[in-house]
Amino acid sequence: MKISILVASNNKNLALARQLEQIAQEMGANTKLIDLVEEDLPIYTPKNQGKLGIPEKVQQLSEILTHSEGMIFVAPEYNGGIPPTLNSAIAWLSVSSDDWRSCFNGKPAVIATHSGGGGQYVLLAMRSQLSYIGMNVIGRQIITNGQKELNLDSAREVIKQLVKN
Repeated sequence: MKISILVASNNKNLALARQLEQIAQEMGANTKLIDLVEEDLPIYTPKNQGKLGIPEKVQQLSEILTHSEGMIFVAPEYNGGIPPTLNSAIAWLSVSSDDWRSCFNGKPAVIATHSGGGGQYVLLAMRSQLSYIGMNVIGRQIITNGQKELNLDSAREVIKQLVKN
């Protein structure tokens, strides 16, 4: 199974994404980790779209996600919501082509966070947005923070649901 892992922040969330990538690979998945911070996409606005067109990096991301069979989204909570890097990437993808929904439609997704706060708000926001754009978000989610380390057994069970789809 081809799984794309989109991580919307560095440090703890990037480390969490790498742990989840390792688990998925141990289960036989072919993974691609996409660090949205390093991708450094311009913020999406209609003005930027008019000025820049669709950036090459967005076209490449669209191609990768179109050929992915499942995804893992790892993001911290930003003021009770989704970080700008992830929101902007989804916004760019949604205008990247007439068939942009092929990036997401019907594909299973796992949501995860390492958040300084509780992390529940970002998980709820990701679940809502990803479901809205056509993804099948797996019921169980992965949450870590300063007090709660990654439970490897639980993470394996969540990833197993993604890989078996």
